[in-house]
Amino acid sequence: MSVDRHDPAGRVAAHHRAGSGTARIGYPIGVRRVRIIARQQLTPRMLRLTLGGPALAGFHTYQADDHVMIVFPDPDGTRRDPVPNAQQMLDWPKPLPTGRKYTIRRYDAAAGELDLDFVLHDGGVASTWAASASVGDEVTIAGPPGAKAFPHNYDHYVFAVDGTALPAAGRWLAEAPADVSAHVVVEVDDAAEQGYPLARRDGVTVTWLVREGNRSALAETVRSLRLPGGRTFLFAAGEATDIKPLRAWSQDHVDSLITGYWKRGIAGLDD
Repeated sequence: MSVDRHDPAGRVAAHHRAGSGTARIGYPIGVRRVRIIARQQLTPRMLRLTLGGPALAGFHTYQADDHVMIVFPDPDGTRRDPVPNAQQMLDWPKPLPTGRKYTIRRYDAAAGELDLDFVLHDGGVASTWAASASVGDEVTIAGPPGAKAFPHNYDHYVFAVDGTALPAAGRWLAEAPADVSAHVVVEVDDAAEQGYPLARRDGVTVTWLVREGNRSALAETVRSLRLPGGRTFLFAAGEATDIKPLRAWSQDHVDSLITGYWKRGIAGLDD
């Protein structure tokens, strides 16, 4: 099925301004080899890598949860990157190279910089790579493929995220207008992760939860919120099982975009 990838900036902006619900909007999908130009340890478990280089010219990103896929070389060092085609999509080699999706925390077109934040954990392909990556290292990124855009015309927003979706919530807050109304609920595994930098907005309340063992309080906390009058939009992202209860709840209470970024025991979840 073909996807219209013409004028993504204008189409996303129009939906942000006057749309309702969510809309899938495709971008021209590129493949870029860039270099790490900075490393910053944001919290004990969150590392930011800043990527840069002339290959970022023409990069498309217009939605807070846009992502790129990091395409890793084979174990012997061979690079089998995808190739853009005439449909503004990608032709992928077979078998597929190893790749992992990461949210774009910040993109500065003028500076030619892109920030990706990595939750560091044992055994993860991307986490292991990021922890040992050095300034100057080359990396291949593919995408973003497009947005599942949601409007900016709701009266109130609720964000329900874990550490993996903090970059999306962080970018949304950084780009939101000063008078936005929102409640951001963040569940992390350790209290030290509450140091993740989030922009301050007068109308935004941030609630931090520290996960206790195998029990998540994220969905329960969101369902207990006292929502203001008017139209509310819920953005929920993180571990698929933890946010699953919000799918049924949102149908009766709010419009929503709910995405499982990962699932315990499954590598490379694609929700």
